[in-house]
Amino acid sequence: MNRICQIDIDETGLAAPTPEIEQERRVAIFDLLEDNSFALPAREGRAIPPGPYRLRLSIREGRLVFDIDTEAGSRVAEFHLSLGPFRQAVKDYFQICESYFDAVKRLPPSQIEAIDMARRGIHNEGARILLERLEGKAETDIDTARRLFTLICVLHWG
Repeated sequence: MNRICQIDIDETGLAAPTPEIEQERRVAIFDLLEDNSFALPAREGRAIPPGPYRLRLSIREGRLVFDIDTEAGSRVAEFHLSLGPFRQAVKDYFQICESYFDAVKRLPPSQIEAIDMARRGIHNEGARILLERLEGKAETDIDTARRLFTLICVLHWG
């Protein structure tokens, strides 16, 4: 039951995504909903209702906001993370993704594979940063953190 059952992205004020960014978002949400691990620890001595959870991601006042409800819609938690620690990883991820999308159109498979390996490395770094930032707020695994990092990148795009 410790999982996310629904994800919404608050698109208020976001620029329209490119087709590639939109595809990354759709894939990340699909993969996340298919398989994820997400739990909330007890806070201030209060038990947290068990999942599954509905998650709404947004950027407000320059901070990444996680709004979390139970599956039935009762508010469970809200926490804000500074975007600063993510900026370089997001920038690097967009640059390598752009290189990857260009490479797919014109380079041989061996070079595409090398770029994809670099892309995965940057993606892993972003997930690691997210896991550090979530410490004490939410518990998740590396695969879930990777997919959430993709969604953070989508929010940065805006």
